[in-house]
Amino acid sequence: MAKIKSQYSCTECGAVSPKWQGQCPGCNAWNTLLETVVEKASGHRFESLAPTTRLIKISDIDTREATRIPTGIAEFDRALGGGLVAGGVVLIGGDPGIGKSTLLLQALSHLAQAHKVLYVSGEESGEQVALRARRLGLDTGNLPLLAEINLERILATLQAEQPQVAVIDSIQTLWSDQLSSAPGSVAQVRECAAQLTRLAKQAGITVILVGHVTKEGALAGPRVLEHIVDSVLYFEGDTHSSFRLVRAIKNRFGAVNELGVFAMTETGLKGVSNPSALFLSQHGQDVAGSCVMVTQEGTRPLLVEIQALVDAAHGNPRRLTVGLDAQRLAMLLAVLHRHAGIVCFDQDVFVNAVGGVRISEPAADLAVLLSITSSLKNKALPSKLVVFGEVGLAGEIRPAPRGQERLKEAAKLGFTRALIPEANRPRQPIPGMGVIAVKRVEEAVTRLRELD
Repeated sequence: MAKIKSQYSCTECGAVSPKWQGQCPGCNAWNTLLETVVEKASGHRFESLAPTTRLIKISDIDTREATRIPTGIAEFDRALGGGLVAGGVVLIGGDPGIGKSTLLLQALSHLAQAHKVLYVSGEESGEQVALRARRLGLDTGNLPLLAEINLERILATLQAEQPQVAVIDSIQTLWSDQLSSAPGSVAQVRECAAQLTRLAKQAGITVILVGHVTKEGALAGPRVLEHIVDSVLYFEGDTHSSFRLVRAIKNRFGAVNELGVFAMTETGLKGVSNPSALFLSQHGQDVAGSCVMVTQEGTRPLLVEIQALVDAAHGNPRRLTVGLDAQRLAMLLAVLHRHAGIVCFDQDVFVNAVGGVRISEPAADLAVLLSITSSLKNKALPSKLVVFGEVGLAGEIRPAPRGQERLKEAAKLGFTRALIPEANRPRQPIPGMGVIAVKRVEEAVTRLRELD
């Protein structure tokens, strides 16, 4: 009997090595090489193949706006860029138990009322899915279920039934007869995703794939998985909290970084109509170390409270952030010392974005600096004040994109004053909003002292 040949594939980048080694030769990641069986190469002779299609100028191609299929869940549609697209492939990932299957079951139950859909479950039996549907109170009379993990049978069912929307839960449980490796391996995930994507494009079926995540929070499997699909959504949020965020990381049919906000209830995930209220603490009176900023998540402006606590250090000073970049905090403290004369080298500094939201844009810089200053001086910032702006190493305050929309959102929620970069000064006054435009960090600190 011939010996089965094996090789080692990287779970991060898919690079192949003939023997195991601690570091991947492709992406230099450690301990990511897993043993897989070498598959037989196909016998096609590419040099004898003739081109089957003619070249077309891009200017001659007729284009049309992609038709959206609303899921019936407004926050989910927002994260998708307006709804599902026929023939599109969506990959949604998140921590175990965060609500991926619940959200998709709710969406399919809505879609089943007017569209032909199919739910493919590879992780749960039909009885388990039915129990969840009853617990959520969903109408699943028109929702067919296929409990299967064999790729060829799933593809045959999709071709025979021709649903408009199909959910595959999850891509890591599928396996193909063409490969001898185990389900969830790099080769299986790559091949199954490629076959499902090919069928989605050919038949115009919208396919939603559920993906597992690693302990670092990244999607499990080869990185090529995220390149194959059209949209990548991440579920964020603490499993101990009732709030969930669905963020678009990649979207070929809409804007990236769109954010959908949900609350987990006994009857499933419910969209939050006013998400800014989640990220603002309700204080009985003004408190030191609290500053409200306006962040931009995709096309949605959100008000988020930034809290800072500065206290005398006992030993080495600590810098800790929750929801913000810790490396950027160290840079901002140096800018605050150099250009505003405010010293924190002997202080512990803790900064938190309220509500579990993660802020990656630099427009939070000015709010972080002012909240630190407020906590250090033990003096509350003026009430009904919002702040945004990027801070440079030279102490300058740079503009933030879509400043007008940020100010309008703050005014709509009752804020009356705004401290913003000079370049974001609105051309026309916003009713009920007083604007203070500054150019440098020291000017911002000085203007705050002049306010009530």
